[in-house]
Amino acid sequence: MRKYETVFISDPDLQDQTRADLFDKVRNIIAKEDGILVNFDDWGNKKLSYEIKKKLRGHYVCATYGGTGDLVKELERNFRLSDDVMKFMTILLSDNVTVEQLEKEIQDAKDLLKPAETAEEGPVDETADTEETFEDDEKVDETEEETK
Repeated sequence: MRKYETVFISDPDLQDQTRADLFDKVRNIIAKEDGILVNFDDWGNKKLSYEIKKKLRGHYVCATYGGTGDLVKELERNFRLSDDVMKFMTILLSDNVTVEQLEKEIQDAKDLLKPAETAEEGPVDETADTEETFEDDEKVDETEEETK
């Protein structure tokens, strides 16, 4: 099994439901072709480097997954057929990975997203610092006026 990363740019003007359907379609293709989805990262709307299909912005998504070359072919074939996808690029990250390595990577990513349960610090009082800063600024203004 190989590990791939596919970045695709969809039309930024898509309705939320249409975009969700596109994302589900990508996930279903990966599952249908016996792939393992490691990460599906929605980067959101960003400015394009150059105009694509008369658009200056695009909705970026990065999918990291494990699978075979047939999975990549099927995924890219669907991207070409879809009017919602403006551009895509697939990169081979690793040539030989095991299912256990991919599952460990998925678990590590989930562990990073969990909030720190052991932190017992109270809320930070940010107003104390800002008040001191304002007082210091006023003192500086007063000394400048006195020197004039």
